[in-house]
Amino acid sequence: MARTSTEMPQKSYCVVFILFALAIVQAVGYDTELTKPCDSTACFDELHGSLGDCSCKVDTIDFFNNVKIFPRIQSIVTKDYFRFYKVNLKKECPFWADDSRCAMKYCHIKTCTKESVPGYETGYNNEYVDETPATKYSKEAQSDCKSDLDHDPQLGYLNMTISAANQYEIAKWKVHDDAHDNFCENDDRDADADYVDLTLNPERYTGYKGPSAHRIWRSIYQENCFRPKLNPYESFPYVLSSDLSNLCLEKRVFYRAISGLHTSINIHLCSKFLLSEKSLGFVAPPEGEWGPNLEEFQRRFDPSQTMGESTNWLKNLYFVYLLEMRALAKAGPYLEQEEYFTGNPTEDEETRQAISNMLGVIYSFPEHFNESSMFKGGSQVETLKNEFRDHFRNISRIMDCVGCDKCKLWGKLQTQGLGTALKILFSDKWNSPEADPSSGKLPLRHKSHKKLQRTEIVALFNAFARLSNSIRELENFRIMLSSLKETKLNVFGNVPDRKRSGEAKKEACSSGAEKPRTWS
Repeated sequence: MARTSTEMPQKSYCVVFILFALAIVQAVGYDTELTKPCDSTACFDELHGSLGDCSCKVDTIDFFNNVKIFPRIQSIVTKDYFRFYKVNLKKECPFWADDSRCAMKYCHIKTCTKESVPGYETGYNNEYVDETPATKYSKEAQSDCKSDLDHDPQLGYLNMTISAANQYEIAKWKVHDDAHDNFCENDDRDADADYVDLTLNPERYTGYKGPSAHRIWRSIYQENCFRPKLNPYESFPYVLSSDLSNLCLEKRVFYRAISGLHTSINIHLCSKFLLSEKSLGFVAPPEGEWGPNLEEFQRRFDPSQTMGESTNWLKNLYFVYLLEMRALAKAGPYLEQEEYFTGNPTEDEETRQAISNMLGVIYSFPEHFNESSMFKGGSQVETLKNEFRDHFRNISRIMDCVGCDKCKLWGKLQTQGLGTALKILFSDKWNSPEADPSSGKLPLRHKSHKKLQRTEIVALFNAFARLSNSIRELENFRIMLSSLKETKLNVFGNVPDRKRSGEAKKEACSSGAEKPRTWS
């Protein structure tokens, strides 16, 4: 009996040791289990070379952005002029009932009063003077000439009023004209629009996910992107890269721009992920700890998790970056003449100089996107152009269906920024026969007819800053993946060749691989 009781603890220790040894063997044999997604640099293996639809290469943009553009644009968007964005976040979703509002505290935003916006009281809001026909041509708006002693009101009477019916018709004309120029529905003049300090409401992961979030991007891809055909995967709404060649250039550019915007947003969420609600210690951040989540990045962008499409999604990020950079170059002479008024002369001058400096760098880029190759020839060009514009306007309206205020804010801002870029590139008012696409600059002509609203300029620069930030974050994730791979090789020694093969990557990730989430 005594012998049995002595052997029992020994058997228990043996069992624990065996289980521990098996765990080590399993970790060595299946090293991908340590990080759940594929433990490799597969996300970047094919991210090089030409982008397609333009002559520029990924490596060229990486260097140009990370070294020259990123520090400049990040400095610019911290200026007061670009910090405050006016937006209506109270609009109802025009397409379906808003069935899921994000209740997490990270979804909420902090708005500003008008008085807290620098320079508002002394001229910030001059561009919002109501010039609608109902006000402009009303009896009350007309000047009184009785003070002129030589004026005979009976002989010189001129009726400047317009009937209510005609005012309504003129208002419709304005809506029609705006529809031909604007790619977005701008809501900064709405009564419910508020100012938001973007620096107090950074774009990051909020926990907004599920059917409501999925429906946003599914509706964009399936109902508003041009499609050669539906892909065979029911829960995979994206256009397969193998089918893109069946689209004309204009439709392909549209899809790639939307896909690039989506990719950029996903990278932001991965790079500013909620790592923990509270950190240890007395100096813990009050809103939790935020930082890059490598596992989440791999889940969204490893080829084995995305049916091989993620490399093309990442290339689309570079593509839309080129597109928006070309818009900045084309409108550069106009943007260099803007006042960027905030009421602080010193900062306003610094802002103008910073923008002029960055535009000078952009002008020097050798391979701009060439929009002049689009919408050329054929009787269907105008129809296609209108369809192109209407699809994008619809996408800007879908952003009002986002159930998370912070996600909605950044979704609307980046959509308006891209829409402003498209307006500059494809609106007839911004085209000039003297413009040379290869030079990157648009001659400054008829400035008053090319006016951008303040919110459009703010959105354009901030949207480009977000794309620039995404490309910079890709470099950070590339370094993290390389470091992780080297660490594991040092810990576990030489991994069998079979595990480094493409077949092994598929084995490691094929089991229970999730489809990429859409907004969360």
